[in-house]
Amino acid sequence: MQETRQVVLLSLLIALAVVLRGLEGLIPTPLPWVRLGLANIMTLVAILLFGLKAGLLLTALRVLIASLIFGTFLSPTFFLSVSAGLCSTLVMGIMSATGHHLFSPLGISVAGGFTHNLVQLGVAYLLLVKHVEIFYVFPILSLIGILSGFFNGWMALLVYDRITHQWDYLLPPLHHPQKNNLV
Repeated sequence: MQETRQVVLLSLLIALAVVLRGLEGLIPTPLPWVRLGLANIMTLVAILLFGLKAGLLLTALRVLIASLIFGTFLSPTFFLSVSAGLCSTLVMGIMSATGHHLFSPLGISVAGGFTHNLVQLGVAYLLLVKHVEIFYVFPILSLIGILSGFFNGWMALLVYDRITHQWDYLLPPLHHPQKNNLV
């Protein structure tokens, strides 16, 4: 029964991530590829609750489902999303698992936002632009990644707090924040 509840909670997080991705598409952006990455709020929550594997699963399914809904499957946008999303999730998951005493969820999210923009810029260079001038936007993207990472981390903490205090019966006993470390 506990495992079923965890699957339901992770499924809800995936659905919310897809919805946040869709809503974010309605927000005008100042530069191409610049978004807040609101779906990463749910990724960080999944990592904090269930660990790296759940975060990677959420990211992969979110990118796949969103790309099918929005018509970007196997397009350059899809490859930018999947590569940057999985790399940033990997960084956040490793930081959470190995350095949860060193890094707060805000710091983990900032590292994820920075990594996401760094990887996306590198993949855009390799697949699309192939001019080193693309890296001129790196300082701007770094700042945006750090700021959005901070915002997303703060929002993830609010969601995490709500889940752990009101839906604690859905959490796995080994990962309960009051009983053990966040892995």
